[in-house]
Order: sequence, then C-alpha cells, then structure tokens
Amino acid sequence: MLDFELLRAFVTVADCGGFHRAAEQLHLTQSTVSQQIKRLEQETKRPLFRRTTRSVALTDDGEMLLGDARRLLQLEEAARHRLTTPRLSGMVRLGVVEEIAGGSLPSALGRFAALHPGVKLEVQIGVSAELIAQLDAGRLDVVFAKRPLGTSRGRLVWREPLVWVAAESFDLVPGATLPLALYREKSVSREAALAALDRSDLIWDIIYTSPSLTGVRAASLAGLAITPLPVSAVVTGLRVLGLEEGLPRLPDLEFAIYERARPETAAAALAAALLALGQSPARPTI
Repeated sequence: MLDFELLRAFVTVADCGGFHRAAEQLHLTQSTVSQQIKRLEQETKRPLFRRTTRSVALTDDGEMLLGDARRLLQLEEAARHRLTTPRLSGMVRLGVVEEIAGGSLPSALGRFAALHPGVKLEVQIGVSAELIAQLDAGRLDVVFAKRPLGTSRGRLVWREPLVWVAAESFDLVPGATLPLALYREKSVSREAALAALDRSDLIWDIIYTSPSLTGVRAASLAGLAITPLPVSAVVTGLRVLGLEEGLPRLPDLEFAIYERARPETAAAALAAALLALGQSPARPTI
C-alpha cells in the first residue's frame, strides 16, 4: 500500500514544479522531500520525475499516478474529517421550494445523512415567502428558496434564467389575450411574471393557478397556457418563448440559503452542505 505522506510529497512537488518550493510548502527540508520521492519511486518501481539542473517534470508514469494520488489524498482527508469531527445530533427543520426539492436535493441530503447519521431531518415544501416567514417565526431552521424580488437577504447559491414556456403545439396568436398558468399568490416567479407583463402592452388573463411547479408545468404541457419557469425546469414537450414572440424579458431567479440568526451546529452544517450545490460543476436540474 502506498504511503500517504509519500503521495502528498509527490503531489506537492508536481504542483510546485520543484523540490525547493515543495519543501517550503510542506515545512520539510529539501533533502527530506527528495528522499520521500525516491522511496515512492522504489515502491512503484517507476521513475516519476525527470530531473535536470534547472527543472523537474513528470514522466509518463508520473502523469498517470498524479490523478490517482490526488483522489487518494482527498479520500484520506474526508475520512480523517469524519473521524475527527464531533458527532452531530438533533433535528433540523428544512424548508425548500419545489424547484429545489425535485432537483439535486435528494442526493445532497443523502450525503449529509451519511456524514451525520445522528441528525434527523424534517423537510417542508412551499413557496419562498411562506418558508422565510416560518423561519423568522422559529418554525424552520434552514430555508433553501428563491429570493423575493428586490431583496438581498440570504446566502446566494446560484442564479438561473426565468423563461416563458408553452407546449410545443401551443399557438401564440399576435394581439390575442395571453392565457397564463401561474403559481398561487406570494410566489417569486408569479410576481416576476406579472411585473414584466404590467410593463408591457400585452393583454393577459390568469386562467389556471396551482400551488406547485408540477401543476403549472402540467398546464403548459397540456397546451392550456404559457407559464414562467426556471430554465432548469423546462422539460421535453415545452418550448421557450421570448422577445421574438413579443413577450417581455424576465429577470433571473436567485436561489439562496436562509438561516436563523444563531443556528444550531447541525443546522449550520446542513446549510453548508446545501451551499456546496452551487459550487458543483453540474447545475442542479429539476
């Protein structure tokens, strides 16, 4: 089995491009780092670096080992963190909007539960304004929701466009009354859509309302109306409408984490885990 200290020295030399800078970063002497690399080369029975008087470069074998070495060190760090971090316990009450509950939330909660098996989770789905109000009233510990328009409270996780959508077969007749399918009152998407329409010359009528994303999307898929959705919620059978069809531009949605002023440790840990969703390469989908 390869020694983690040797792998750490190997990765650091590769990243720093030389033994001197690697030794400084590792707080070791240059001769110690050189000996560690030599031991690693003996264990692998492969030359890992090409050395000259002026530079150090990875060999082909070194290039192959580098990715595996990084992954092993990351696993070692994660295991060390799990073993040394105090065990969390208690109940965390989480409020989320449906756009998040149907996307990456399950996998994020699964990872959190694996790291903190002593924490119980209670999840409530609702619209942003109501969830934030429950947080302020002390009935929720963490809220992951859309920011109400014109506000900056909460920790931003990601932004994404809000777009008009309709069924692929929907016939948008110029000059005709625009049929709308919208969330019920107090929805960020609803307020954004109505504000944009109020600034336009379009005639519109709300013919369908629902408290859920599934409900308003179903109305559009059925060809009953157009509706505003986050771009990640657009599914097969829907098409995006915009300026070319005479519809007003919609603002971006901001998804943010809201916490109590003095969160419990378990709640703060959950908020941090959810915040990491916005740092992942793949955008959460709905």
